[in-house]
Amino acid sequence: MKRRSIIVIQKQLINSQIKSPQVFLIDHENNNRGLIDTNEALQLAQSVQLDLVVVSEGKDAPVAKILNYGKLQYQKKKRQGHSARPTVKEVRLRPNVGMADYNLRIEQAIEWLNKGDSVKFVIRLRGRENQYREQAGEMLDRIVAALSQVGKVQSLDKRSLIAQVVPA
Repeated sequence: MKRRSIIVIQKQLINSQIKSPQVFLIDHENNNRGLIDTNEALQLAQSVQLDLVVVSEGKDAPVAKILNYGKLQYQKKKRQGHSARPTVKEVRLRPNVGMADYNLRIEQAIEWLNKGDSVKFVIRLRGRENQYREQAGEMLDRIVAALSQVGKVQSLDKRSLIAQVVPA
């Protein structure tokens, strides 16, 4: 027997949707106005061309705030998008990479690890570069050693030339 979980999305009550006779009001300047009739709070919100939004359901009366509801929705959506950003950054290198490029990639990886992202290093070999597989393995070891201060190795696969480093 499968169990289905139902997710209830609680929509915030705004303006005329508020059925409670009184609300604890926080005005647009974040001043606590105390317990006020809902109609009076609605008039106050309309006078400053903002919305009356229930931010918390209280025991006695809900807590309502005067703010721009559209702006609140936008910020909420933006925060959700920001928290869902990818946390694995990938760096692709070739075995004959120059020292300046190598150092740049290491600095970027240190920055990402300090932010909390994990970093995956992939060394690609093409054609005749396969003869220098040992050098590519040594390069992976150098990368791991360079990042040992800010991260720890989650996986190191010298056969497929991949190293994954997570924040320490």
